[in-house]
Amino acid sequence: MTIGMIALSLLMAAIVWWLFRQSLNVQPWESESAAPAARVAVTGPPAAKIALGVFLCVASSLFVLFVSAYAMRLGLADWTPLPRPRLLVFNTALLVGASIAMEWTVHAARRFDTLKVRRGLAASGLLTVGFLVGQLVVWKQLVDAGYFVSTSAATAFFYLFTAVHGLHVLGGLVAWARATLHAWRAPDPGRMRLAAELCATYWHFLLVVWVVLYALLVSSHLGLAICSSAPL
Repeated sequence: MTIGMIALSLLMAAIVWWLFRQSLNVQPWESESAAPAARVAVTGPPAAKIALGVFLCVASSLFVLFVSAYAMRLGLADWTPLPRPRLLVFNTALLVGASIAMEWTVHAARRFDTLKVRRGLAASGLLTVGFLVGQLVVWKQLVDAGYFVSTSAATAFFYLFTAVHGLHVLGGLVAWARATLHAWRAPDPGRMRLAAELCATYWHFLLVVWVVLYALLVSSHLGLAICSSAPL
């Protein structure tokens, strides 16, 4: 179990570090319509990307603390896994699709293809909302089956992990809404590309965190599972 926890933590740290570098290293885009003489050399990343990088580090620390508390509680003898909701696999696929759609949106924004940017944002938003709805359905299934927060430590951590991740997803949808407004209201090329890049970085982060949490939920072979192999 300890080896599995260390491996998951290192994997998450490496991917978050890569996302942080991506957020800082990509320079803001300048409109091709601007006169060459009026262009000013960019000496550093925009403040929004720095702020996002700092937020990703803080959010990662929060999840690491929760995972550490889970690892300590898992070692006690009264740990009782709950059944594994089948819908988790489908929800994971939705979040993967949303992340891919965001990346596709970034490529469209770099070409200033406004129509594809709008479509990409719409697709990623719908998939993300579908993920949240799916998570709520999973909660309802557990409640209907008699698994509440107070039922056991395993159920408490299940609700904790999925709730905290869901709140981060909701926060991302606020940024998504702003990016969508930029894409529909006489979009400025630079602002549209920056908004798309910020959203894509954050969605990739959400996916990485969910993959780690999903492993904690179902990876019984690593001795980490909150859920048993019995389906719900």
